[in-house]
Amino acid sequence: MKFLICIFGIAFAMPSFGDEGQALDLPPAAQVAAVLGQHINVLTAETGVKIEQSNQKKWNSGNYEFNLRAGSAKRTVSATGQELKDWDLAIERPLRLLNKVFLDSDIGDEGVNHAEFALGDARHEAARMLLHMWFNWQREQAQVSQWQQQVDILNQQSLNTEKRMRAGDAPKMELNQALATAAQASVSLQQAGMRAQLAASELKRPFPGLALPEQTTLVTPQPIAHDLSYWQELVFSDNHELGMVQSESRIQQLQAQRSSADRIPDPTIGLRYSNEKDGEEKVAGVYVYVPISFGMRGDNADIARQRAEIAHQRELALRRRLEGDVYSAYTQAVNNYQIWQQSQQAARSVRENAELVARAYSLGESSLTDVLNARRMALESSLANSIAQLDANEARYRLLLDAHLLWPLDVHDDVKK
Repeated sequence: MKFLICIFGIAFAMPSFGDEGQALDLPPAAQVAAVLGQHINVLTAETGVKIEQSNQKKWNSGNYEFNLRAGSAKRTVSATGQELKDWDLAIERPLRLLNKVFLDSDIGDEGVNHAEFALGDARHEAARMLLHMWFNWQREQAQVSQWQQQVDILNQQSLNTEKRMRAGDAPKMELNQALATAAQASVSLQQAGMRAQLAASELKRPFPGLALPEQTTLVTPQPIAHDLSYWQELVFSDNHELGMVQSESRIQQLQAQRSSADRIPDPTIGLRYSNEKDGEEKVAGVYVYVPISFGMRGDNADIARQRAEIAHQRELALRRRLEGDVYSAYTQAVNNYQIWQQSQQAARSVRENAELVARAYSLGESSLTDVLNARRMALESSLANSIAQLDANEARYRLLLDAHLLWPLDVHDDVKK
């Protein structure tokens, strides 16, 4: 039963989709995946994964190498004055203790894991940027649409005023006022168009493969399902930034264990062969030597433990910040939906009042100034309603994005090995 409730809750929280399963006010999901994959920060993070995969091989193989030693000497016998030639040859290699081999392997694996979390976090941040800039562009487009409607209404009002003037029902001053107001609206329309072009350019710069539709679609906002604790649990269950910090903490803990294991030095084993007294004596043997530390290895272990503690404290600090981020996103989504509902009611009332004032003017029961003021208030109210509608949708999508319910962000399998 709990599983079904969770499924229905997630379905209710998902965006509004059209017949083909595509959110009507968002770019196509396939296009989003493509442009996110080409974002510079994502490409850099993919390179970071490849680097850590190479580091993983280094950790597995270790940094010890075979050493070849060769020497030559000349021996002089003082009694006879005879000179004899000696030479020796040795090959040696340090050997990691078994516990260090396992720790190094774990460190290499965790390094790749950390890089993959960093890749997911880069995609998440790029998706946040895309969502924010997409809605900034939609806000400017909404203003263009509203100002275009206002220009059309005011032009029609100018024609009506001109007819009344010719019929002797309105003075020339009212026509000039109506034409001036329409001209001012045209200027505002051009300014809105310029801002929309700039917003489109700003959006296309980091996401050049994104295709912008000619017309935007305003989707009716949906209320936020579930309470804050539900969204906190959902966000914390799959969070790249938290996973990245936790992975870093595990790396530091493994490094501390590795430094502690280094208190016992690795031995070096060698094979030696020497030729002495012009070949009269041949010596072959095996030797082992172990470094003797005077406190440095213990100090390194203490430093590694402190670094692990710092990493743990960073994880705790990030958890507190993420709790605040989820609270902020949830609160904005809930309040923006309520603000949109109120602004919708206000805009409807102001538009109805503007129509009544315009009708009264056509009957000679109100002045042109009253009509223009009512039209201005209707425009402001409609603009505020459109912005509130976009704010509500963006806030909801942001919450869904952070919960990994909007776009696919886990793409570890897409990294080219």
